[in-house]
Amino acid sequence: MYEIDNASVPSTPAWTFLTNHSHVLICLARDPLARLRDIAILVGITERAVQRIIADLEEAGVITRQRMGRRNQYEIHVERRLRHSVEAHCTIGDILEIVAPIEKR
Repeated sequence: MYEIDNASVPSTPAWTFLTNHSHVLICLARDPLARLRDIAILVGITERAVQRIIADLEEAGVITRQRMGRRNQYEIHVERRLRHSVEAHCTIGDILEIVAPIEKR
């Protein structure tokens, strides 16, 4: 699991440029086997909120979930376009390359 040094993270700001949906997606890009509990801690939201976001992402076709024993593995469909008209010219992969670069996705 991707870990953050909490000492280097500033206190929670009043707002951020990215949404909780994108934060969850970034966590999944960094660790496709991430547990909901770990994602919730990293993003700073409840496990239930993470469950809802993952359901939203699945319904939109952004991710698929595959059961691996007692855990889930998530696949991100990087070719999917972003949903808002302002950024619809970009794909999920375009954003992840900037904020969650992984050698091999």
